[in-house]
Parts: sequence; C-alpha cells; structure tokens
Amino acid sequence: MMTQPDLLIAQFLEKDAVAFEKIYDLYSESLFGVINSVVHDKEVAEEVLQDTFVKIWEKSGKYDPSKGRFFTWMLNIARNGAIDKTRSKAFKNQKKNHTSEYFVDILEAKGSFTTSVDAIGLKKYIEALEPLCKKVIHFLFFKGYTQKETAEELAIPLGTVKTRNRICINKLREIVGVS
Repeated sequence: MMTQPDLLIAQFLEKDAVAFEKIYDLYSESLFGVINSVVHDKEVAEEVLQDTFVKIWEKSGKYDPSKGRFFTWMLNIARNGAIDKTRSKAFKNQKKNHTSEYFVDILEAKGSFTTSVDAIGLKKYIEALEPLCKKVIHFLFFKGYTQKETAEELAIPLGTVKTRNRICINKLREIVGVS
C-alpha cells in the first residue's frame, strides 16, 4: 500500500499537473532557501527556483527511487542550478557592477559601527603590501574577478596569480596579526 507522499510522487511521475502543483507547494520554500543560500540574491533565487521546477518537470522520468529520496533528487537539481547560475558570466558581471551605494548599504545593514570600521580599515593594511599584491587583491576580492580573469587583466601567467594570491593573503594575515 502506497503512502500519501508516495502516491503524490507517483502521480507526478505520470505527469499529473495537480500533483506537480502540490509538490511545488510542499517543497518550493525549502528549495528556495537552498538556492538563496548559494546565490545570495532574492530575485536571482526566484528565477533559479522557477528554472528548477521546470527541470524537475522535464526530467521527471529520470528520477530513480532506488538511488535516493525524491526530495534529495529535487534538492540536487536546485543546488546544481544555483551553482551553475553563480558560475555564469552574466551573474559575475552583475556582481562586479554594484555602485558604492550598494556596499555602503551592506555596511549600514550590519548595524554595527565596529563592523563598518573594520571593513573601512582594511585599506590601510592593503596599502602596506607591495604593488603586485595590491593589484591581485584588487581584482580578486574587490572586483570579483576569477584568477584566470585576473591573470588576463594583469598579463601575467595564471600560476603567478595563484602564487601571488597565496603569498599576499599570508602577508595580510601577518600584518593584521591573524594566523
């Protein structure tokens, strides 16, 4: 005898639109939470959630109960969609093009004066670094470039960017006094 959730899943796998709506109602909030924890943007998370349910519907024939629970299967589709979104060029470019007001709002939203001072105070530590370190950190951490993009921008080998990044971060740790 099938349980209520098993019956709902069976109906969904038969392409029952009503079962699909019920599954959406039951799981959309949980999937949205997972997606949003990856992309950190409500609008983008909503878009990925919609894409996730389209994929779930289209790939319903690929669900195999012997390989895992239905929710886990959906969760993997959602998480993979969110990760794919963060790797897309459009997503990366969107994150690079924030205005300074965006970052001020983030600092103010944290609510703590100490947090704001710490964030602003970072500049003095970076200024103590050598010029190549400043450039590498600028591209990787403040502009959001990948290591490959940074290598292209600075016209240096990718391996050099990786090594300099590690050296620069270690130097910053020494300056700040963090192990």
